[in-house]
Amino acid sequence: MKIEFNAAKRTLQGTGASRRLRIAGKVPGILYGGEKSAETIELDHNEMFHRLKQEAFHASILSMKMDGAAQPVLLRAVQMHPFRPIVLHLDFQRVEAMHKIHVKVPLHFINADIAPGIKLGGGIVSHVLNELDVTCLPADLPEFIEVDLKDATIGHSIHLSDITMPKGVEPAGHRGENPVVATVTIPRGAIADEAAAAETAVAAAAVPTTKQSAAPATPAAPAKPEKKS
Repeated sequence: MKIEFNAAKRTLQGTGASRRLRIAGKVPGILYGGEKSAETIELDHNEMFHRLKQEAFHASILSMKMDGAAQPVLLRAVQMHPFRPIVLHLDFQRVEAMHKIHVKVPLHFINADIAPGIKLGGGIVSHVLNELDVTCLPADLPEFIEVDLKDATIGHSIHLSDITMPKGVEPAGHRGENPVVATVTIPRGAIADEAAAAETAVAAAAVPTTKQSAAPATPAAPAKPEKKS
């Protein structure tokens, strides 16, 4: 799915100019990379604010329309206001078809509902990594990479080597390493409940269960014969 958005060249620069842009509902940005020099740009704030909510907008080749032409770009940096829902600045990089790119791609964990350690063992999935650094040509860039959990058992760890990488995509930054991507563990609460149940069982086993037998009844004394007068 191609994601398109609009941009315009920005002539005025500086803190004051950027402030006026934001007041006018625009976002200042920069476009760099390739053989061209860097360009300052402006974008519509509402469009960008909603686009940034899309996972694919952060890890896809985007189509930037500017001056009547479209060009492929990657979103490289986002600056947000510390506590208000305002986009302050955006960085985009030009993409060239025959040059490999280095991108963070989100991981999608699938089949957790049928994993033995979760369905039968009551475990939970702990995500150690939620995205992966990869290198590839722009045409091979995946929107996400799947991590299959169908065979995961309690205590099982999914490593980078267990992931089937899409064609033309290679992990980056992990030379000679095989990091853990996810693990299946028993929730701490469940472990505490099991320990408490075990302690209760041990305490119950230590309590005597035999009842004291009742004392035998004392036999009645034989009646004395009556004297005859």
